[in-house]
Amino acid sequence: MDIIFLGGLQVETIIGIYDWERETKQTVVLDIEMAHDIKKAAATDDIEDTLDYKAVSEQVVAFVKASEFFLVERLAEEINQMIRTEFNVPWVKLTLNKKGAITGASDVGIIIERGEK
Repeated sequence: MDIIFLGGLQVETIIGIYDWERETKQTVVLDIEMAHDIKKAAATDDIEDTLDYKAVSEQVVAFVKASEFFLVERLAEEINQMIRTEFNVPWVKLTLNKKGAITGASDVGIIIERGEK
């Protein structure tokens, strides 16, 4: 199976359990890998025959900006499910990085994989 990916997608959102996190937007950084058979698109050279990563990006950004989850686990799960459902993607690997969430650590987050390759 082929993989289409988005790397380093940065979105400002409300995320976290502490009072200050409920009032101050933080940046989450997303890396998304999506299984998609590109053979038809490679043959036709037509955007209609592939997974439009711009459309995925726009929908993910809009969803994350509007969300206000407490846990990164819930946000990651919801993003993953949305991509699989809305774009008919059979497998998604999502890395959600909540940079600066832990003093002394440059990165902290979660990686989830859902579906079948």
